[in-house]
Amino acid sequence: MLTSYLDDAAQAILNHVYPFRDDVETVPTKYQRRQIEIAVYLLNKRGAEGETVHKENGTDRTYESANIPASLFEGIMPYCKIPTEDDDEDTES
Repeated sequence: MLTSYLDDAAQAILNHVYPFRDDVETVPTKYQRRQIEIAVYLLNKRGAEGETVHKENGTDRTYESANIPASLFEGIMPYCKIPTEDDDEDTES
């Protein structure tokens, strides 16, 4: 189960870092700790998906969103590349 959450976290990070590419399969090393944080968040939220407020015996739970909160993506920068003439040559064949 944990592997599944790590895979989901990896895919979320890759979608954020490389929004226009789907050929990258490995999370950059600098974001691996964040991958674990996101997986832990998803695991802790299991069974309470979509919950916005929960109060019980002095414990209050509120989720930022039904998915992975935007705050967990802070510091993760999308990668973009400006096409060059060399890139055009690769696609003309």
